[in-house]
Amino acid sequence: MRLKREGIWHLGSSKRGRLAPMAALVAATILFAVWALVFHHHNLAVFIVGHYVETLALLPTLTLLGLLTIVVAIDAYIRPDLKRTMRVIIAVVFSLVIQDHLEYRLMVGQPRPMARTLAAIYGYAVRPVVLVLFMRMIAPQKRLRWAWALVGVNAAVYLTALFSDVCFYISYDNHFMGGPLSDTAFYIGAILFICYIVMAIRVFEPKTRRETWLPVLMFELIIGALALDFNTYDFDQPIAYFTIAVVIDCVINYIWLHLQFVREHEQALQAEQRIQIMMTQIQPHFLYNSLTVIQELCRSDPAQAEAATVQFANYLRGNMGALQTSTPIPLGQELEHTRQYLALEQMRFEDKLTVRYDIQCESFALPILTLQPIVENAVRHGVRGNPDGRGEVVIATREFPDRYEITVSDNGPGFDPKARESDQGHSHVGLENVRQRLGQMCGGDLTIESAPGEGTRVTIALPKEANQR
Repeated sequence: MRLKREGIWHLGSSKRGRLAPMAALVAATILFAVWALVFHHHNLAVFIVGHYVETLALLPTLTLLGLLTIVVAIDAYIRPDLKRTMRVIIAVVFSLVIQDHLEYRLMVGQPRPMARTLAAIYGYAVRPVVLVLFMRMIAPQKRLRWAWALVGVNAAVYLTALFSDVCFYISYDNHFMGGPLSDTAFYIGAILFICYIVMAIRVFEPKTRRETWLPVLMFELIIGALALDFNTYDFDQPIAYFTIAVVIDCVINYIWLHLQFVREHEQALQAEQRIQIMMTQIQPHFLYNSLTVIQELCRSDPAQAEAATVQFANYLRGNMGALQTSTPIPLGQELEHTRQYLALEQMRFEDKLTVRYDIQCESFALPILTLQPIVENAVRHGVRGNPDGRGEVVIATREFPDRYEITVSDNGPGFDPKARESDQGHSHVGLENVRQRLGQMCGGDLTIESAPGEGTRVTIALPKEANQR
């Protein structure tokens, strides 16, 4: 598991240190531009003073959305898919702000029933879209077809205002007249937001309770805004309370994204550190065992020792780079490591060690030095555990609909797995090391089947889903 050096996956301290000053610089630039426009352009200043209620409603929301757009664009830490969704949310909310202001102008100005009807239809049809997009931020892998269906039903209901009074209509004296279905957007929005809260709690509550309070706060803001919109229905207001609440929720959502990133990044760093520690254990162990074999051959068969030294040197020349990696490698490469080790052992034990390969699939990857320690155990504690020191090791692979399996079996004396659990660390690098790396890097598992007098069988299971990423 190596953190990818792109976007969300790499947290550089220098980039993180530059983000706050850049945001402050952008904010200062925007404020300076606003000041220059107001005080150096008389017509604009007069308009703002004459429409101060609209200005007070528009400027904070538009400034907040503008700053959020810039920050999201320069932020290298958010996942690309979440960043795209965030941009869509900002664009939709911006359109709602413009729609609210347009409808307000149509409300207080010269009566234009058709224009106001179209503006109202857009506002009521788009509001639930924001809520569905918030749900997408929590669970980007879900299609949410049922939620989009509700959005479609809501839009269809309000489109009836073009030819029917069942939802609403604008009278000739420019008054909004609600029909039996005029509150459809509020009820559908409530359903979607309740589902949003339930989804947020299910996804994040097991990990951290503190983060779950942010969607709860968003929920309270939306509910309060809807209540205000209901109670101030007859008052003319430039921007609906719901729209203001959604703008604030966009900022909260962005903060929430960063909290998720920090948590996920810390977990990934901890996992990578654990893997690196295990690799620093297993790499010297592999080299030590190979050199031990050569040392013993030096005493018993110097000619074989010389050949083994040349073979081991060639192996190191071609594979030292691979030994330093902490990412999964193809099975063929791992098999080559194992064959090199077994070749050294067969030089030492000659015809006493038989190795048989039954490889029926190779199109998958696994952590480096996963197979070799298991084979080493089969040789040292299986084959060499027989009274005559003879035996066979079988390495096999199989493909199943949901997983790949590697089995290493021997016809040694076998043992009681429960009785041997306390002795797993006898060589400082046991099967538990392999099991942990399998789980953390590939979502895999390792199982041991053995019994006294029946040999040992070790099975590695690797989910296909993890190998297809």
